Amino acid sequence: MCGIVGYIGSKDTKEILLKGLEKLEYRGYDSAGIAVHNEEGVHIFKEKGRIADLRAVVNEDVQSSVGIGHTRWATHGAPSFYNAHPHQNEDSRFTLVHNGVIENDEQLKQEYLLEVPLQSDTDTEVIVQLIGLLSKEGMTTEDAFRKTLSLLKGSYALALLDKEDKSTIYVAKNKSPLLVGLGENYNVVASDAMAMLQVTDQFVELMDKEMVLVTRESVTIKNTNGEIIERASYKAELDAGDIEKGTYPHYMLKEVDEQPFVIRKILQSYQNEKGELTIEADILNALNEADRLYIVACGTSYHAGLVGKQYVEKMANIPVEVHVASEFVYNMPLLSKKPLFIFISQSGETADSRAVLVKVKELGHKALTITNVAGSTMSREADYTLLLHAGPEIAVASTKAYTAQIAVLSILAANVAKSAGIDIGFDLVHELGIAANAIEVLCDSKEEFEKIARDYLSATRNCFFIGRSIDYYAVLEGALKLKEISYIQAEGFAGGELKHGTIALIEDGIPVIALATQKAVNLNIRSNVKEVAARGANTCVISMKGLDQEGDRFVLPAVHELLAPLVAVIPFQLIAYYAALHRNCDVDKPRNLAKSVTVE
Repeated sequence: MCGIVGYIGSKDTKEILLKGLEKLEYRGYDSAGIAVHNEEGVHIFKEKGRIADLRAVVNEDVQSSVGIGHTRWATHGAPSFYNAHPHQNEDSRFTLVHNGVIENDEQLKQEYLLEVPLQSDTDTEVIVQLIGLLSKEGMTTEDAFRKTLSLLKGSYALALLDKEDKSTIYVAKNKSPLLVGLGENYNVVASDAMAMLQVTDQFVELMDKEMVLVTRESVTIKNTNGEIIERASYKAELDAGDIEKGTYPHYMLKEVDEQPFVIRKILQSYQNEKGELTIEADILNALNEADRLYIVACGTSYHAGLVGKQYVEKMANIPVEVHVASEFVYNMPLLSKKPLFIFISQSGETADSRAVLVKVKELGHKALTITNVAGSTMSREADYTLLLHAGPEIAVASTKAYTAQIAVLSILAANVAKSAGIDIGFDLVHELGIAANAIEVLCDSKEEFEKIARDYLSATRNCFFIGRSIDYYAVLEGALKLKEISYIQAEGFAGGELKHGTIALIEDGIPVIALATQKAVNLNIRSNVKEVAARGANTCVISMKGLDQEGDRFVLPAVHELLAPLVAVIPFQLIAYYAALHRNCDVDKPRNLAKSVTVE
């Protein structure tokens, strides 16, 4: 679920809502809709596809000064007109938009809605139908809304219209972001302040499990007991250099939260009319002609490259080497007869990687750049480019570019496999969609990761990360994130290597974070955890659902094993973020580091 806007005031609301939704397009979506309320009732306009498609179906003759809008990325139910928001209850009295994931929707259907005909496949409709059911039993709209909220498990940001009361928008949130904006004789609702900067720069932050009554003249915040909460507004100080941060305290946190939307944007960008993930024919031909791929990168991009090696070798059966750019340029190994070089760089300006690019071009070899910046130096100088579509990444510590790199590398590998007639054994579009949903769930679990950071990293000077198989590559990135923004000396190791030297460094209380997402090596990494625990380590196991055991500190939602790095990195990013906060570090601008490393 992606974006919410709302307006109640004196102006016609349609254009305000549509412009607000356009500001939220960066989040990725597959359908959109608005609902406007006037003397004739509630009018809903929604459409599968883009905001432009929605604009085409909006009736300009319908005038209204109250409305809500939504952009949706399918979670429960396929992208369709019927699953698009807004949704209504059985008699159309209540109209609702929702961001988030309701985890107990099936249970609620069985307990309350067996006699209610549902019109969609969404978890959202369950919410609005419950409100309608409770209202018919005699509850006021406010009480029915509050009672329904108490029944929900999961994450939500909600905006509700009541056909019998066009003076109020009912709002609530839990884990999913939502703000209320203030104006003179009008007020607004938005998932992101950017959506409503067109009408106000004054916002009120909402906390989890709060309910809000938004009218033209007032904003009333209430807790779960119905008690009124007073909270001052703040001015969104956003300018041309700051606007992408919205109301987040740090770019890094915003960019962590954007990762589900980035995966969905990549899916949209690389899908053809048949819904297949494709890359350009000339790129695919170059990949097929190569007898070996050489991935060259630095830092986080190097870690993504290690994951990409697994994808290409396991899916397409093509040998891949991964090299650190700064070493490769001065110590080039023997090359195969038909090499293809793949350069991974968020900025497309990384000096070490570009130095290798220049050298291999002098040797007459083909090169592909995977980058987030169209028109960057490396993109211009390489033969081919694949874009990450991650949007601007401002924080020095890369987050969304890393997950974008892994997603694009999986698409590259799947295309090479398909062209060679190899069945990879799973639907990549479907599995990347599941991964995006899992990332969204993890981004809504920030409190858990803050607790882990506090429990394990508050006082320590050192930390170890261990994993096996593809988890080893993921823990390398986890260690890098922690060291670069919290300044904790952190190292990632293959679990089996501990006994070959590193275990000598284990002593009482030292934190060891272990990742367990791969069935084939689950028992092996568990054994490594026992080895360090026996020597006094403070162990923290992060496992995947289905492989979890009693005592694991956090269990990741289940995704395809090959895509585990996409979800496993989210806890590492957030643990690093909170560890840095606890130590009063500059999260977005860690010392001695730059976003784009333009010197060797």
